[in-house]
Amino acid sequence: MSLTLSRTEALLLGALALLALWAGVGPLFGLHLAQAPHIHDYADQRAWLGLPCALDVLSNLPFALFGLWGPRVLGRVPAAALDGTQRALAALFFTGLVLTAFASGWYHGRADDAGLFIDRVGMSFAFAGLLGLAVASRITARAGAWTAPVVLLWGVLGAWVCWKLGNLLPWAVLQGAGLALLLVLSWLHPRGLAVRWWLIIVIYAAAKLCELADHVIYEATGQLISGHSLKHLVAAFAAWPVIRTLQQLGQNARQ
Repeated sequence: MSLTLSRTEALLLGALALLALWAGVGPLFGLHLAQAPHIHDYADQRAWLGLPCALDVLSNLPFALFGLWGPRVLGRVPAAALDGTQRALAALFFTGLVLTAFASGWYHGRADDAGLFIDRVGMSFAFAGLLGLAVASRITARAGAWTAPVVLLWGVLGAWVCWKLGNLLPWAVLQGAGLALLLVLSWLHPRGLAVRWWLIIVIYAAAKLCELADHVIYEATGQLISGHSLKHLVAAFAAWPVIRTLQQLGQNARQ
């Protein structure tokens, strides 16, 4: 394998390095983004069968369902139809979904800073797999292979900084940079999986709106479901474009 970076790989590496430097060094120079003071004050506090905040906990189940379904679909894709790097990154994404389901469920059952750290660590695995897969499918497998660990490390450290130092900046930069990366990659020609990355951005935006309108949606639905519970249900469907593309790839390879 050549050690020489292509122009696109060099641009990606440089952008990641600059953003990581800003997110990591910024807090040392006074850059601070405070977490919302009432972040754990969710609209739906109802318990069910002794389970606190039941709907916010149970609405994480779709993450687990997609996370378990994904590997079954991935396993039906012939080895010749998908390179090993993209296969591994897809597996990491699905693993991250299962971890997110358990971590987020754990957090909402207790709703404290330590639980939120665990929740974000679970999400970091999903982000790493998703962004690594996107890079591998639109730039090169090599670029995707080193994007994933960078994102994972960044996510875990960002979650820790927010938990221990109260500075949301590294975590917020990761999310913003991840969306920007998906947007740019969606315009590039597929080199592997032709996932509709733009659709994942739309789903993420819809989930974010639900999260921001937590109390509004709860009251508007007659306290049937909160915006945060709805956010979980919507966000889980970000896995669908990946799973559907794998299904189509497997079907085409067997024809």
